[in-house]
Amino acid sequence: MEASFVLYYVIALFVVLLDQFTKWLIVQRVNLGEQIKVIEDVLYITSHRNKGAAWGILEGQMWFFYIVTVIVVAGIVYFLQKEAKGKRLYSISLAFILGGAIGNFIDRVFRGSVVDFINTYIFTYDFPIFNIADAALTIGVVLLIIVMFKEERESKENTYGKNGTSHT
Repeated sequence: MEASFVLYYVIALFVVLLDQFTKWLIVQRVNLGEQIKVIEDVLYITSHRNKGAAWGILEGQMWFFYIVTVIVVAGIVYFLQKEAKGKRLYSISLAFILGGAIGNFIDRVFRGSVVDFINTYIFTYDFPIFNIADAALTIGVVLLIIVMFKEERESKENTYGKNGTSHT
């Protein structure tokens, strides 16, 4: 394995370790349902358990999540090894997604639910409670979208040139 690939797996491992450590702290030190104010009307630490996916959808469908996560993790590893080779931002986005997927998978397997605790209010909107793995998944997806737009733009520039005229 090339040294550059190791970096991306280290990023994923860092996400998993940070995610699991913060969840362990919450489970050990904050009662379920307890809310701790960090920044009034903006950020709270709230101990919550989620037996579903984002916003609690598909609650109780653990086998579905197990199967999907194994497929997603296998796909990400494949793409890291084959498709993202030499593409730094693409690889970083996949590393964040990999770490996030594994972090929540560990919770589902060992706790039967995902530990969520970051509770934010955005202009009075009570955003669903999330965790480090969820944040990493979101960052990874946003970076992946940026990569896709960038590759699309580069593809059009190669076809039509920077001024929009065709290369013939």
